[in-house]
Amino acid sequence: MSKSIGIYPGTFDPITLGHADIIRRGAKLVDELIIGVTTNPSKNPMFSNEERFSMVEREVENLGLDNVTVVGFNALLVKFAQRQGASVIIRGLRAVADFEYEYQMAGMNQQLDKDIETVFLMADVSLQPIASKLVKEIALYGGDITPFVSKEVCEEVVARVDEIGRKGDY
Repeated sequence: MSKSIGIYPGTFDPITLGHADIIRRGAKLVDELIIGVTTNPSKNPMFSNEERFSMVEREVENLGLDNVTVVGFNALLVKFAQRQGASVIIRGLRAVADFEYEYQMAGMNQQLDKDIETVFLMADVSLQPIASKLVKEIALYGGDITPFVSKEVCEEVVARVDEIGRKGDY
């Protein structure tokens, strides 16, 4: 029997506790889970590709999962999954708005390769509101992001905000 390989793709800008939850749970569903750190200039990233990759690699190492690896990519997700030998794409869902977008993407991916399944994992209830975009916004306006990211990621985000400058009256 061949081993099952799953892909959990994202920009992880920055990686949150919600991402870590999906990684931990997704790793139980496949023999090997590949975290695909991708580029997405439309998301106006706070961190470079290399910084995000290093951040995700460290956070995955801290989870202590021996079946998880981190790979950077800049390609069509289905092509990346094919190159990795993956049969599953894992996506986390927080809200109905996520579902609508992810459902459409899953349908398109299925059209591109009917042998790659998309599996949706609902975010843990306590982590549902967490989004990288909101974490960055809270940090930029001087808010506390410690409930949403690890200590190390918090330090990196705060350091970056110190470099680029805070916004608003805080």
